[in-house]
Amino acid sequence: MSVTLHHRARPQDMSPVNRTSGPVVVGSLAAGFGAAAILTMVVFPGATEGVTAGAALLGFGLGWAMLRTLSRWTTHPQRWATVPAIAMTATGAALVLTAPSESTLSTLTWVWPPLALALAGWTYVQMRRSLAGLGRWAVTTALVLLAVAAAGAGVRNLTTDSFASTYPAPGVIRSVGDHDLHIDCRGQGQPTVVLVNGMGEFSASWARIRDGVAPTTRVCAYDRAGQGWSDDLPNPQDGIAAAADLHALLAAAGETGPFVLAGHSIGGPYAMTYAEQYPDEVAGMVLLDSTTPRQFDVIPAYPTQYAMMRRAYGVLPSLARMGLGVALAGSHLPSDDAAPVDAMSATPRAGRNARDELWMLPVVFEQARALTSLGDRPLVVLTSAENARDSDGWMEAQEELAGLSTNAVRRDAATSHAGIVEDADGAAASMEAIASVVRAVRTNGPVATP
Repeated sequence: MSVTLHHRARPQDMSPVNRTSGPVVVGSLAAGFGAAAILTMVVFPGATEGVTAGAALLGFGLGWAMLRTLSRWTTHPQRWATVPAIAMTATGAALVLTAPSESTLSTLTWVWPPLALALAGWTYVQMRRSLAGLGRWAVTTALVLLAVAAAGAGVRNLTTDSFASTYPAPGVIRSVGDHDLHIDCRGQGQPTVVLVNGMGEFSASWARIRDGVAPTTRVCAYDRAGQGWSDDLPNPQDGIAAAADLHALLAAAGETGPFVLAGHSIGGPYAMTYAEQYPDEVAGMVLLDSTTPRQFDVIPAYPTQYAMMRRAYGVLPSLARMGLGVALAGSHLPSDDAAPVDAMSATPRAGRNARDELWMLPVVFEQARALTSLGDRPLVVLTSAENARDSDGWMEAQEELAGLSTNAVRRDAATSHAGIVEDADGAAASMEAIASVVRAVRTNGPVATP
């Protein structure tokens, strides 16, 4: 007699052992990177460096916390993820709440890179014991990025001397109340030309133009607060405060007007505000591919561009602190002149200055609108071919700027926006524009057409 045994089918096992950890790992880490991007660029756009770094760590900490929590429902719970989750979340919260100063962050950069490297190493060892395949590759990639960031910050801290010690300030530094500003004047003759920086520039950025103008008249390049060899300030300045600083600096340096102001990019609105605040000290003006005080109104794409820039510029100081600021360098000046410009461009300080000036642009533009006319004072508006070609509304804005004076000429330069200062051909066009205004001031006559 044979007996047939029938085995009842077991119900599908709904326990964690049937789920894979790979997608959970990838999804959690991706969510952490996404949260970091949202916190730094949307929730805290343009915040101080400490707050931006803290916000990024909060996002990354969230990703590790998700990995720890969700992996409980997989075949291999990743309990080790508790450590990076707590470390990054706690550090991020402390940075956001305390908003440390730049000097404090510089001190902390001696501490956090080795701790971050230790955390990356420990996490890697623990992860290899419980992850394989896609999950292991995802975590390894994240840890390599953490290690690279820590190593970059540490190496930069160890190998980078202070900018001022490597590149002593040319010219002079003078006190203007509670802070010092730098100005570099060369050449002889009147009127004196004052060069007004665009965003991301400082006095050394004018090397080609400064050296080209100096043989024919006196020319001064200077640094606004927070730029180059000038002191930092606790809060960003508006255009009126910057004009007051320049007025005090010129007096303290013994420079006498009236002056010809030459402003590049956002330096144009700063120059316009100076002309409105101190009209008797301005003999003429040169606007080198200048932004317009009505930038938000007459350049259709600018409101969107500005919103994107405001979010992106907030992370520049942190990227520079990790040694990635070299990606922002790349001056077109001759090598000896490019060295200090590239060195300054790579610093967290340069990133902070650009971030802060960008935030102040709406106020700076509004203040510059107060200048409605230069009368018959000489004015040359020089426009780059790049912006004329690529920016809708740019040419109309340039013509409007030329309307500030009854003695004005608008010219074109076959160069880029930055090249109008740094490239050989662009700088030559700028020097000729400055020379035209200087000649008109000296002769009390019209600006010559090209």
